[in-house]
Amino acid sequence: MSAPRTGMLLVVSGPSGSGKTTLCRRLADSGEVRYSISCTTRPPRPGEVNGRDYHFLTREEFERRIVAGDFLEHAEVHGNLYGSLKSEVISRLAAGADVVMDIDVQGAAQVRSCVDPEIRNAFVDLFVMPPGEAELLERLSGRGTDSDEVISLRMANALEEMRHWPSYTYVLLSSTREEDYSRFLSLVICERMRVARIRSADAAGLAVV
Repeated sequence: MSAPRTGMLLVVSGPSGSGKTTLCRRLADSGEVRYSISCTTRPPRPGEVNGRDYHFLTREEFERRIVAGDFLEHAEVHGNLYGSLKSEVISRLAAGADVVMDIDVQGAAQVRSCVDPEIRNAFVDLFVMPPGEAELLERLSGRGTDSDEVISLRMANALEEMRHWPSYTYVLLSSTREEDYSRFLSLVICERMRVARIRSADAAGLAVV
């Protein structure tokens, strides 16, 4: 028996310090969605498990899969390659599962431009916006382990990323953690009710009712 609807692909972006990763992880931990596990060529860090934290690939394997068109999005960061597998996402969507991706604005743009109908029909994007520059600076400085130079660089990168929010369908202006999560979950519930996500057989049943 097929799922009553197709899944959604929720792409979430936002600058460092916005809280986007915490939101995505919490939503996945609650069982509401599946978290998209990225591939990377960097070596595992202590405690990381292949297939749980990342899919760890050799650079040769990663590059081969780029040529084969296997990635929804990919980028090179600090000499290591990162990307999201198209097959992993599409199989979950087809089964009616919702998938959340926590990626930067460049990755989101790549997914947004994907021509695969399964991705285009499932796609929903959200930008998590910090409440203001002062609050963002406080969040970036909160750990107390980074130098002023590192914090300044992270702040500059965050401000640059924030320029891209008009490209998204939804924007969440961050407040408290609980308020942010409540609104985040409300968006997921609302998007699940889209008529376009109901499979044809179930739509016929609704018409009879």
